[in-house]
Amino acid sequence: MTVSPQEDARPAEQPAGDYDVVIIGAGISGIGAAYRIAEADPGTRYVILERRERIGGTWDLFRYPGVRSDSSIFTLSWPWEPWAGKEYVADGDVIRDYMEDTARKHGITSHIRFNTTVISADWDSGTDTWTVHTEENGTPRTYRGRFVFFGSGYYNYDEPYSPDFEGIENFGGTVVHPQHWPEDLDYTGKKVVVIGSGATAVSLVPALARKAATVTMLQRSPGYLFSMPRVARWTQPLRKVLPNKLSYWFVRTVALAFEKVMWMFARTLPAAMKKVVRRQNTKMLPAGYPVDRDFKPRYNPWDQRLCLVADGDVFEAISDGSLDIVTDHIDHFDQSGIVCASGRHIGADIVVKATGLNLLALGGVRISMDGAEVKPQDRFSYKAHMLEDVPNLIWCIGYTNASWTLRADITARATAKLIEYMKTHGYTHAYPHPAGGPMPEKPTWDLQSSYVLRNAHALPKSATKRPWVVRQDFLADTLDYRFLDKIEEDMVFGRVRTPAQLMGVSRG
Repeated sequence: MTVSPQEDARPAEQPAGDYDVVIIGAGISGIGAAYRIAEADPGTRYVILERRERIGGTWDLFRYPGVRSDSSIFTLSWPWEPWAGKEYVADGDVIRDYMEDTARKHGITSHIRFNTTVISADWDSGTDTWTVHTEENGTPRTYRGRFVFFGSGYYNYDEPYSPDFEGIENFGGTVVHPQHWPEDLDYTGKKVVVIGSGATAVSLVPALARKAATVTMLQRSPGYLFSMPRVARWTQPLRKVLPNKLSYWFVRTVALAFEKVMWMFARTLPAAMKKVVRRQNTKMLPAGYPVDRDFKPRYNPWDQRLCLVADGDVFEAISDGSLDIVTDHIDHFDQSGIVCASGRHIGADIVVKATGLNLLALGGVRISMDGAEVKPQDRFSYKAHMLEDVPNLIWCIGYTNASWTLRADITARATAKLIEYMKTHGYTHAYPHPAGGPMPEKPTWDLQSSYVLRNAHALPKSATKRPWVVRQDFLADTLDYRFLDKIEEDMVFGRVRTPAQLMGVSRG
């Protein structure tokens, strides 16, 4: 075989060490997993591989104006590190600072390898270990671990969904996507058009409206917008008189109950929920505003996610004239803006394509077993965090109708529990396998959002019965984990034939 000079010049892959657990991603999932694993056994050796320069994951990636949580920060924060701020709905930079401070406080930061891109992971059944291939600042390196924990989320960090629009190449202004917001973009005094009506657009437009000359949110069809306070006044007296942990627990429980009741109300009585949302929207909009035109969705509540509006800021911007909502289709771009299907022309200096994301399992990392590639979408999901017949691999993915952290913490605790069980019994591998033969399927996610329908094939499969069903129900999963879960259920355990050097098996 002939090797080109370029290939020959590449640095050799360097081994970076052996670990009990290799965690991929230093976001909410990865930091949470590190804490729970170390909490269960401080002697567990783990490393976190993070492709970015900082802790934060999603909350470091998204830096557009107005980025914030779309659920209560009391449910988004980790239950083991009480949220100490006054916010009920928190901005993205505040969330990232909380994550960074927490990781430093609990000694997790020293375990993180930044600027490390994971390329692939291969399982070796001869040694019962994963070999994780990475690139660190241009240098190939490998990590070996008994377990691999994917805290890499569910969407493509590099390529957001960015549809082509006819004539966009003729546009004389600037086109950006929120997922890759330019730090030097100056929109002061500019005409800005935001294409989209989802959570990103809804949090972005009021922030832009504070500086831009005009802001237009151009939507194909309306979505459900529901206003919540940035700071819930009722929480402040409690936090003054109760100890921090107790007040946090109480507020978090109320937030959980409220979000659950709202979701159940929307799914069981959609007509009534529509009236509640419409009543709130009408009250916050200027008198005589055509509510049906811009705020009457064609679908039922929670067929797609409700968009959280903080302190009614979207409606306030509409009322003061700094924000315009246009419900129309894009026909084409011209040099000065967008021509709609209705014939209306919207002038723009800057166009923001808040058009959504692309789903991506396991962060796009290539997975193989003894050299044979494993495609996650071909496997069933077990307890929403393991893959059928794939040993010692965990993938953390949150809920569609509640805070990401809720399932992330269940997943982290289940991982720690499994590792401890295996250590106690001397097992070196474990994988889920359906005991009852072929299983009927259901959609992994029950949303009708465009990004789900567009990429549904990218996710692992869900069956219809536990432990192979992917539920969007935190309460059910919590009860299952506490009272029904059996670690041996549909699981295969075994020991490597050669002496184990990881996970303390040989250390006693």
